[in-house]
Amino acid sequence: MATALIAILVVLGIVVLIALVIGGMVAGIYNRLVTLRNEFKNQFAQIDVQLKRRHDLIPNLVETAKGYMAHERGTLDEVTAARNNAAAVRQKAAANPADPNAVPQVVAAEGALTQSLGRLFAVAEAYPDLKANQTMLQLQGELTDTENRISFARQSYNESVRVYNTQREIFPNSLIAGMFNFAPATPFEITDAGEREAPKVSFS
Repeated sequence: MATALIAILVVLGIVVLIALVIGGMVAGIYNRLVTLRNEFKNQFAQIDVQLKRRHDLIPNLVETAKGYMAHERGTLDEVTAARNNAAAVRQKAAANPADPNAVPQVVAAEGALTQSLGRLFAVAEAYPDLKANQTMLQLQGELTDTENRISFARQSYNESVRVYNTQREIFPNSLIAGMFNFAPATPFEITDAGEREAPKVSFS
């Protein structure tokens, strides 16, 4: 009787030990995934800061151009509309960058804004006084600097997304990710070759 009781206690002890080991492993994987998810969210916040800076520069750019490009109202309105849409999409994505649809929507909106800015600068080539305007030149410099910052922030974000997605997909992490709804993160990728280039912001 005593021997049977000891055997039962040993088995229970082993079961408890296994449960603790598995529980510790699950907790470790869960905490790792949370850390990596927070990291790519933080990296997206850095993109958001630079995109906001870009969006804040554009109204001044448009106002400066208005004084010289009275007959180009359509181009200026297009830039303003694209900027307002991009800003709205950016704010929505910033609230939840883990949403699989958030980043592609930002990419699309920023691509449309880049194209409209490109058209604005192309048209501005025909206005020598605007090209020589000191405010316009300063805004061009700030916009170029911002585009470079966005590029670096995008690289950091994409790397953090790669690490998170890799950890999420390997076994046994994939089991924990599925159990606790760790959705895949979406990289900030520009698929349109025309949108890969920052808008030309200097006059030749």
